[in-house]
Amino acid sequence: MGYRCTGRKGGRLLAELSREDVLRLAEENNVKFIRLWFTDILGNLKSFAITVGELEDALDGGMGFDGSSITGYNDIEESDMIAMPDTSTFQLFPWSPRENAVARMFCDVRTPEGDPYVGDPRHVLRRALERANEMGFDNFYVGPELEFFYFKDPYGTELLDYGSYFDHTTLDAATNLRRDTVLALEKLDINVEYSHHEVGNSQHEIDLRYDSALEMADKAMTYKTVVKEIAQRHGVYATFMPKPIQDQNGSGMHTHQSLFSNGKNAFFDPDDQFYLSDVAKAFIAGQLRHAREISIIFAQYVNSYKRLVPGYEAPVYIAWSRRNRSALVRVPLYHPGKEQATRAEIRCPDPAANPYLCFAALLHAGLEGIERGYELPEPMERNLYHLSHDERQRLGIQSLPASLGEAIQEAEDSELLQKCLGEHIFKRLLNLKRDEWEEYRIQVTPFELKKYLPVL
Repeated sequence: MGYRCTGRKGGRLLAELSREDVLRLAEENNVKFIRLWFTDILGNLKSFAITVGELEDALDGGMGFDGSSITGYNDIEESDMIAMPDTSTFQLFPWSPRENAVARMFCDVRTPEGDPYVGDPRHVLRRALERANEMGFDNFYVGPELEFFYFKDPYGTELLDYGSYFDHTTLDAATNLRRDTVLALEKLDINVEYSHHEVGNSQHEIDLRYDSALEMADKAMTYKTVVKEIAQRHGVYATFMPKPIQDQNGSGMHTHQSLFSNGKNAFFDPDDQFYLSDVAKAFIAGQLRHAREISIIFAQYVNSYKRLVPGYEAPVYIAWSRRNRSALVRVPLYHPGKEQATRAEIRCPDPAANPYLCFAALLHAGLEGIERGYELPEPMERNLYHLSHDERQRLGIQSLPASLGEAIQEAEDSELLQKCLGEHIFKRLLNLKRDEWEEYRIQVTPFELKKYLPVL
C-alpha cells in the first residue's frame, strides 16, 4: 500500500460543507431523496430516506427514528433516537439518475435531549480520538486494505475466476468490475491507490488512500456499499465474509496506522535503528499486549476465526516484524525522504468488522501502550508458521484466540475494552456474541455427520 501521509489537519481533501452548501448542492443537482446513514453496533449499515423537502429541518434538528429495532440500540421503552446529519459527508450516488437524484449523509445518533447516544459506534470512535487529542496527538491516520470475493450469486461460492495474486489476464474476470467500482468511488471523492486480484480465486482488493480515522470509517462503510452495488449491477455478488471458501485464503482488512502531532509523524525517529520513535514502539507494544482482548472487535464473527489459522497468510501469532508478514504487526521498511509515511500495519482485522469500533479499539490499545510506557519486544523476523509449539513457547509468543468463544472469554474482563466501548455497547456486544457462539456451538455440521455417522 502506498501510504503517503502529509499530516494535513483533519485528513480532508475537500473543504467542510456547511448547511447552506448542502442545500445549494441538493438544489443544483436536482436531488429528490437523501438517505441518512448510520450503523448498528455490529457495523451493519442502516438508513432511511427523506425527501428534499425535509432536508432543511433534518439539518437543523435531525430526524427521529425508532432505535429499539436497531441491533444493540435501546430497549422499546427508550426507543426514540435522533439521526443528526453530518453535512461534511453529503454525496450524490453516482449510479442514481440525474433526474430526481439520490444523495446520502452519515449521521451522528443522538438522544431526544440532543446528547450523543452512547450506543452509536461513530460516537465511540469520536471518544477515542478525543483521548488521542488530550495526549497531544492531533490526528490518527489509517489506511485499510479491504479484501473481498466475487461469486455468481449470494447462495453459494461459485467462482468468477481462477486468478491469483496480481493476475491481470483472462484469468481475472473482474477487471471491468474493479474499474467501474474505482470510478464510482472516485465520484464519491474516495481516492483509490491500488486495485488488483488477490491470492484467492475470485478474491480482490481495492486500497483506499489513507485518511483520518473517522473519515476513513465513513469511507470504509461507503466502499463496502459501492463494491456490492456495482457487483449487483454486473449480475454478480460481492461478499466481505472473512472465510467463505475452506481451501482459499480468507479476506483481511490490513490496517496501516500512524499518529501525528503538530503536523509531524509521531512514529518517526531518524536516530533509531528501526526509524521508530518511542511513541511508535509503545503504540505497537500496546496493540500486541491487548490483541487477545480486543479480538472480538477486529474479528467479531464465528467465521472470522476460520480465517485466523496458520497457512493462509493470516496472522495468528502475536509479534511484530519489519519484513515478516506472518507477524501480527508489520512495520514497512523506511525509505529516505518518506518520514511522514512511517507507520505500523496491523494484519489481524477482517473486513466484516465494524470500522468505527475497530479503529477505536486499535487506537485505545496503542494509546494505552504510550500512556503506560509498554516496552516493545525484539522483532521476530523468522516465519512464525514454521516454528514449533515449543519454540513459540520458549520465545514467549502468544496466539490470538482460536474461536469466538475464546475471544468472548478474553473480552469479558477487559478494562480496556470497557473503556473503549462504554458500558452500553460493551454489555450488548458481549450478549450478542454469546448468543452467536451458543447458536454455532450446538450445530451438528455436515463434517460431523460425514466423519462420525458411518462409524459410530
